Amino acid sequence: MISVDEARARILRHFHPLEPEKVPILEALDRVLAEDIYSDIDIPPFANSAMDGYALRSGDTMGASRKSPVTLKVVADLAAGHTTHLKVGPGTAIRIMTGAPVPEGAGAVVRFEETSEGLRGSWGPTVEIYKEVSPRENVRPAGEDIRRGELALAKGTVLRPQELGILASLGRPEVEVIRRPRVAILATGDELVAIDEEIGPGQIRNSNEYSTAAQVMRYGGVPVRLGIARDRVEELKAKIEEGLAAKVELFLTSAGVSVGEYDVVKEVLASEGEIDFWQVNMKPGKPLAFGHIQGVPLIGLPGNPVSAMISFEQFARPAILTMLGKGPREKPEVEVIVDEEVTNSGRRGFIRAIVTRQEDGYHARAVTGPRGSGILTSMVRANALLIVPEGTTLVKAGERLRAQMLDWREGVE
Repeated sequence: MISVDEARARILRHFHPLEPEKVPILEALDRVLAEDIYSDIDIPPFANSAMDGYALRSGDTMGASRKSPVTLKVVADLAAGHTTHLKVGPGTAIRIMTGAPVPEGAGAVVRFEETSEGLRGSWGPTVEIYKEVSPRENVRPAGEDIRRGELALAKGTVLRPQELGILASLGRPEVEVIRRPRVAILATGDELVAIDEEIGPGQIRNSNEYSTAAQVMRYGGVPVRLGIARDRVEELKAKIEEGLAAKVELFLTSAGVSVGEYDVVKEVLASEGEIDFWQVNMKPGKPLAFGHIQGVPLIGLPGNPVSAMISFEQFARPAILTMLGKGPREKPEVEVIVDEEVTNSGRRGFIRAIVTRQEDGYHARAVTGPRGSGILTSMVRANALLIVPEGTTLVKAGERLRAQMLDWREGVE
């Protein structure tokens, strides 16, 4: 039986970023950029007004105030998306909207609020200016955001909505990103039935297929659902061949990796591929297998739904992120004060918990109710996993632990 850290390291040395592919930019959200993006234009491409107001020569406003306004002649009205051939000369101004090109001759913009229009709510052939305006005030120069030839986005950037906005500004409808890994998901067990089937004696519905597929999707992979394999070697082999034909980068199985007579995943790994390890010093999740089938890595998750989900977070999640080019990012962790006594098996414990933020820091308590590895509702109630170190069997109230955040909820952030 090996440690959690050793198991993760032995798994991750078999994973690397996948090759790039070109996709429409909205399909690139939360994916890793596989090319450097240089700008072939200035953004903005022209000097424009940062405010609704009047474009003018700043020198014409010298000494302007409420008591001693400067009156200018209004020679045009300029909306965003339009231009004018008229110039701003001495003693003149052009009414201008936010985003409109600053007309020739103008060096600044005064806001409506600092003119007679702002005071009266209407405008006419002249305007009174109540404020001295500095050169370039309220003017956004060409290239203020990005200059022509500049590196706008670097290879390796994770593309968020703001980066997609940059790509759109640069006229890039498609972009190269690291390909998403295809992950085969296979549940094993004679007791399983599909979720739309009636439950017979001794049977349960195949929930692991859906929780695992959802986890794969959450972290950026593409789930390839293979359904259920009965506890027979030939049936498991046939399902694995189906996954290989689908050109997957990773197999995820659930159940069949313990020490029972019908736990066939280890048997198939040993006979058809290679097995690296099959027990990890953690609870829940001790029965976890890792190996290869025809060169494709296989992580054999435990059959109990809580164990499967927690094991996925520790081992499959970093493997998927590595293939996406993001690296094996750790799940966010915070230091917490434990509000009540916690018992542990002595293995590394991952205890379902609720973390809240209080005046003196983060606090955590184990979820209430049954917490067996088959109690999936305990994962529903939890927003974190308390990490209890190996060798620790008792954590007293008031002691501090690390908590691995499953998600952030109101009262935590």
